[in-house]
Amino acid sequence: MKKLHKFVLLNYAGPLAMTFFISLFILVMQGLWRYVDDIVGKGLEISVMAELLFYVALQVVPMALPLAILLASLMTFGNLGENYELTALKASGISLFRIMRPMIVVTGIVSVTAFWFANNVLPVANLKFYSLIYSVRQQRPELELKERVYYDGVDGFRIKVTRKNRKTGMLYDLIIHDHRDRVNRNVNVTMADSGMMDIDNKAGLINLTLYSGITYDEKVSLGNRHMSSRDRQMYRHDEFAREVFQIKVDGLDFSRTNEDAFKTNDRMKNLEQLRTDRDSLVMRCDSLTRQLNTDVRSFTLKKANYRFKSDSLFVLAIDTAKTLRADSVAKALTPRKLHTAMQNALRVARSNKQVVDEKQMTMENEQLKVNRHNMEMHKKFSLPAACMVFFFIGAPLGAIIRKGGLGTPIVISILFFIFYYVIDTFGAKMARESVWPVWCGIWLSTSVLTAIGSFLTYKSATDSALFRAEAYAKIADRIKLLIRKRRLAKLRRRRENGDPTAF
Repeated sequence: MKKLHKFVLLNYAGPLAMTFFISLFILVMQGLWRYVDDIVGKGLEISVMAELLFYVALQVVPMALPLAILLASLMTFGNLGENYELTALKASGISLFRIMRPMIVVTGIVSVTAFWFANNVLPVANLKFYSLIYSVRQQRPELELKERVYYDGVDGFRIKVTRKNRKTGMLYDLIIHDHRDRVNRNVNVTMADSGMMDIDNKAGLINLTLYSGITYDEKVSLGNRHMSSRDRQMYRHDEFAREVFQIKVDGLDFSRTNEDAFKTNDRMKNLEQLRTDRDSLVMRCDSLTRQLNTDVRSFTLKKANYRFKSDSLFVLAIDTAKTLRADSVAKALTPRKLHTAMQNALRVARSNKQVVDEKQMTMENEQLKVNRHNMEMHKKFSLPAACMVFFFIGAPLGAIIRKGGLGTPIVISILFFIFYYVIDTFGAKMARESVWPVWCGIWLSTSVLTAIGSFLTYKSATDSALFRAEAYAKIADRIKLLIRKRRLAKLRRRRENGDPTAF
């Protein structure tokens, strides 16, 4: 390996690793923020939280990798340009593409690895993450009673505590409303001077040991559900010195959901599985289309079982409907029969429309599944392509602006990445809704950035002063000079025409 290649690679490898982990950390925090409501307050173990973080990190790699390549290439060539090392290399007769060659090879290896990752690792990570987050969502939150606030996190009960001792766990002045009777929700109330709470996660029980309390139980008869007739109600109150109050709660213990329920999703499949399932979905769509066409043809010109066969004129009109106009058929019927025929026709039309709408909705759902499978197939190739495109934007852009460090490169990288993300989101939406072909929507952002990268690479190879302030100052001076010359020429013509205001 030549010394030039070692020099360039050493300047590229460090920023690439650093920016990748920085981008990964930021995107992981942003990803976890989406699920903070599902995670907080569930009392999850550290191992479960670490597993969630690991799967989220794997999920955001397709976004972190292109951003890291853009930022690293921008920093590398910006540092070379700022320290005049790039100028020295060009002065030695070394072209820009020769300087970029080792970085292109490394980026190509990263792109191939990204394709392998998107095809083999990312589907498994998606499957593990979504099954785990679903299990977390099913788990009930921790039972945390706040002072002077009713807690309704337990189905069928509302619990209020006036004061609690955080050292001993003793609860004071408890009020428990039993709402398990859906018809009469306030017929059972328990009040206690103090109590202790113990949660049995394995058995799914909340054990409340209550002291010095009373229970009011009002049994409302099924024949009289209202309080208007007091004589038909049964009242009961029990005083106790100590009582154990048990509440059955499902979902206190953390249990994992079977992953097989999520394997049918398109994001959990590799390229081979996507192709196989896509072909099956396409065949189903074709079958539904043929069935719908057959049903529509059967709805039209279908011979009815006529109720008015005794009317020879009506039968003649119907049998010759292919040659007669609708108004002539209507004239052959009496007003009463015409009204009945119109009502029957309207009923049949509405029934047929309902059948067609239901089958069309089924076809649209199946087509959406086909689009999603095609999108996932294209995304597995668009990720490595995005890595190469971002490199050919960052490297020439760094050579043009000649600014290293983290300041200017980060600002420029974020702007380009936001631009890429907006276009990619728009294209994916158009592809998902069948407005555009799938390949057109998925590759829209890559195509736009390819054009920008080609333009920047050309400008950098020709030593263009694209982002130099002095170059734009010269252009502004030329524009001012041109405007001044045009004003002087206009004033000269007015003087030649004898305009006295021109002197």
